[in-house]
Amino acid sequence: MKKAFAVVVVCLFTLGLVAAAQAAEEKLILATGGTAGTYYPFGGAMTKIWNSKIPGMNVTAQATGASAENVRLVNKKEAELALVQSDTIDFAYNAKEGFKEKLTDMKAIAVLYPEIIQVVVRADTPAKTFADLKGLKVGVGAPGSGTEANFRQLVDIYGMKKEDVKFQFLSFSESAEQFKDRHIDAFIVTAGIPNAGIMDVATQHNIRLLNITGDALTKLTQKYPFLSPAKVPANTYKNQPDEVNTVAVNAVLIANAGLKDDVVYNLTKALFENQADLSGAHAKGKELNIQTAVKGVSIPFHPGAVKYYKEKGVMK
Repeated sequence: MKKAFAVVVVCLFTLGLVAAAQAAEEKLILATGGTAGTYYPFGGAMTKIWNSKIPGMNVTAQATGASAENVRLVNKKEAELALVQSDTIDFAYNAKEGFKEKLTDMKAIAVLYPEIIQVVVRADTPAKTFADLKGLKVGVGAPGSGTEANFRQLVDIYGMKKEDVKFQFLSFSESAEQFKDRHIDAFIVTAGIPNAGIMDVATQHNIRLLNITGDALTKLTQKYPFLSPAKVPANTYKNQPDEVNTVAVNAVLIANAGLKDDVVYNLTKALFENQADLSGAHAKGKELNIQTAVKGVSIPFHPGAVKYYKEKGVMK
């Protein structure tokens, strides 16, 4: 009888430990982007670090429609973390562009890397500048995405009207497929380089990236200060022998404002203290820099991230 009682006690104790462990587990969702973009694989690389380096952490990378959707998911608490473009955050926080009301239930954790605006055409097309896209079918990104917003900004600066271009609301992977099948004439990608979708297209077609320079570049960065000059180095893509001048926004990791300070502190610390692992898992990991991580974003930083940055002397 005593032996049976002891077995029951041991079983109950074991169950209690399992329940406690489950209760202590922190389950989070990281909203990323389409599978052909940079956000999804980069987000997956980050979750592997968090889940292996932070006890009890369980972050899942979720494919989404990217920036605009991600901002809404975080503000609705349907995702605790998200990757978003710096311009989209600004639009959402201040109820501009496609955002009809202010979405302020979010905080920044880190600026991760520059996202470069890349306008892709066929190498044999007569289109030499963005203005030459008039009358063409162009993949402009998912509806309401940061990429679509960037395309509209370019249309504005080049003195074009929305109806001048045959907008096709397509994700990066959809644009790549439509371009390969010649259903569209050009497409835009705002992402880290090299981009998987563009690389895929370049293996089957000779492509060219349009340069954004001169007065257009000056006007663009003056009217939209979250954009800055950027370059796509020569040979980033197959048969791309020349450097391309363009503009970029920043990829930013954000969190719901209500996420616990200690959780965000641990996420931030693990991200920077395991950068070697991040770089090994994804090329964009090499661009993570603690000095630039606190610059180029217009919304407040999460207190948990601020605590880490103060410890490292990059915030006062």
